[in-house]
Amino acid sequence: MSGVQTGTIETNIPARLDRLPWARWHWLVVVGLGTVWILDGLEVTIVGSIASRLTEKGSGLELDPSQIGQAAAIYVAGACLGALFFGYLTDRLGRKKLFMVTLVLYLAATVATAFSMNAMWFFACRFLTGAGIGGEYAAINSAIDELIPARVRGRVDLVINGSYWLGTAGGAALSVLLLNENIFAKDLGWRLAFGMGAVFGLAILLVRRNVPESPRWLFIHGKEQKAERVVTDIEEQVEEDTGEWLSEEDDYLKVRQRMTIGFGTIAKTAWQLYPKRFVLGLSLFIGQAFLYNAVFFTQALVLTTFLGVGDGSVGWYIVPLAIGNFLGPLLLGPLFDTVGRRVMITLTYVMSGLLLILTGVLFNNGTLDATTLTLAWCVVFFFASAGTSAAYLTVSEIFPMETRAMAIAFFYAVGTGIGGIVGPLLFGKFIDAGKDMVAVGYYIGAGLMIAAGIVEVFLGVEAAQRSLEDVAEPLTAQDAEEEGDDKQPSTYAGGSSMRRYH
Repeated sequence: MSGVQTGTIETNIPARLDRLPWARWHWLVVVGLGTVWILDGLEVTIVGSIASRLTEKGSGLELDPSQIGQAAAIYVAGACLGALFFGYLTDRLGRKKLFMVTLVLYLAATVATAFSMNAMWFFACRFLTGAGIGGEYAAINSAIDELIPARVRGRVDLVINGSYWLGTAGGAALSVLLLNENIFAKDLGWRLAFGMGAVFGLAILLVRRNVPESPRWLFIHGKEQKAERVVTDIEEQVEEDTGEWLSEEDDYLKVRQRMTIGFGTIAKTAWQLYPKRFVLGLSLFIGQAFLYNAVFFTQALVLTTFLGVGDGSVGWYIVPLAIGNFLGPLLLGPLFDTVGRRVMITLTYVMSGLLLILTGVLFNNGTLDATTLTLAWCVVFFFASAGTSAAYLTVSEIFPMETRAMAIAFFYAVGTGIGGIVGPLLFGKFIDAGKDMVAVGYYIGAGLMIAAGIVEVFLGVEAAQRSLEDVAEPLTAQDAEEEGDDKQPSTYAGGSSMRRYH
């Protein structure tokens, strides 16, 4: 293992975090970290909704359609690069530093976007906004999974990732208001949309300051005393809130600490130690990327081109679809902790694929109108959204602690890259070719989703109610095992919860 070694310790911190009863402190984590996905959904939906306004004379930008496409691609590129760059730093420098930095970057770029006066300024702001959002995925998902007890990790993670769709619903409704020229001037409404996103993000930032660094990250990187203080403080808050006395834990993990872990070690871990898990992560992310883009990159055009919906009314069709996407993780999430990951991921992936095939057939033969097509999409994505959220959960669980953020970043970049680059190119051509090819796009997305569900059957990892260290042993723990037991432990000032080896 590359990096500076600081010592070998035994700690029961993971077991102590997993045994905690749900308390007000956990809600602080959910609100401080998880609500950013609402912001992401709000951001993406508003930008999509105002795209046509930005091409109009008097909007203050007057972009042409090709520049709108370029802005979308630049945002995607920023998200992919931001995820990889900040994901690496999250594993190297800590969860808290990066989930603060990425949110501040997002806020600054969003505010700057509201003052765009030309295309180049708008493009630069979109790139930086995407970089902030991409970095959030790595920093936030890794921090949440390391702070939430194992027994409820699945449902909490699914609901948090699914909350993206609350932002989507809000963005769709808000865009209808802000684009109403009877209320806001043509060059003002779209700017206010970005300003409102920044206000919401600032509120999240204020709450997020109170979320601590991941104790798991701290003790692995030679900061075991700070980790002990953080966990002790959490335990005191939970005991005070719940009135429950917390028992001692004798489940210890032995690790050889490293201040830094080289990029080469991180890069080769997934493929050399966990090749099946690597294939599983790719399958889940590619499947969901194509499924979502089969619908969401064509939704507005399908409604306006083939089903006679006016441009100004498209937002009202997005709202119920967004609600269906949120209800899936909310209602199915508990089953991922009780029935298990493998069964539920397979079920949601395969079911959504089959339902989308049926939707494609009915759409192509003219059975569906705008309302019934939207209802069909709601049912499809009730299952698909739970499965997609579980894909993020999966890659954050099945790789070692030291590579967790980078793993999330890599698979997010793959999914986002496919969805944001291949999706618009492929499905845009399908729209031009007619209903038959739109249906083919549905079938492609459905087929990849079903294939990913089948991969889960054979390669899935059952992580329900299991400690993260049990699902994927930290690399530093493997080092400690190789080191042997010849060293004698001593108890340091933190008491019996941490033992350092001489």
